[in-house]
Amino acid sequence: MSETPTFGRYAEIPYDQMTPEQQEGYRAMLEARGGLPGPAKIWIHNPKLAKVVGPFGGHFHPGRYSLSEREREIAVCVITSRWHSAYPTSAHERIAKRVGLPPAKVDAILCGMTTAFDDEREQIVYEMAIVLSNARWVPRGLYDRALKALGHVGITDVITLMGHYSSVAMTLAFYDVPDGATGMAR
Repeated sequence: MSETPTFGRYAEIPYDQMTPEQQEGYRAMLEARGGLPGPAKIWIHNPKLAKVVGPFGGHFHPGRYSLSEREREIAVCVITSRWHSAYPTSAHERIAKRVGLPPAKVDAILCGMTTAFDDEREQIVYEMAIVLSNARWVPRGLYDRALKALGHVGITDVITLMGHYSSVAMTLAFYDVPDGATGMAR
């Protein structure tokens, strides 16, 4: 295995140098995600994790869950910027703008300024993300509004999306992966 970092501080493992278990985790990740983006390049080092996190992350691909892409990017931008992780925050800043979120609102989210959304669901997702990422008490009013607007499926999609992207952001922050890093070609 190469000890020269290829993705931030992490030295990726060429496929032919992976253990059989890592190769199995790699294939499971590809099957679930269609590629090896961001932290997946690192997570395949842990094949048991790769086998479960691939399908879990795959749940959040468009059309597989209850949130719109704009709603998803609101929650993702809140949580990745919370962890000060350059790679995913920058990537999702671009995605958020591409899916139609106003640039000034995306900028506000990323730098921790307050913003608001005209769409009720987007506002609820934003409020949930802010409250949860700041480890604050969820007031009954927010709970009731979220339940009405998103239902339990939407609420759990927001919460687990944020948990997943907390893992993404912390992994990429720990390995100091810079914005735009490409790693090994696969």
